[in-house]
Amino acid sequence: MKERQSLTIGELEANYPLYCKALRMLLQAGKPLATIQRTLCWSRLESLHTCLPNRYKDPDYLCTVFKRDLA
Repeated sequence: MKERQSLTIGELEANYPLYCKALRMLLQAGKPLATIQRTLCWSRLESLHTCLPNRYKDPDYLCTVFKRDLA
């Protein structure tokens, strides 16, 4: 069986809430930003922002907002 190399934009968009939830959980766990930036959720959020910047915020911005919400 052939492995898929990448997800479609539609698949990324469908899972956006899960990526945000994972990012929020990593921040709640106190993980350093360098560690978070190496995660799958970060790369997927980056892909969405790169492809649709008017629709999806940069992961760095999301981190700032989520950290503020957690404080």
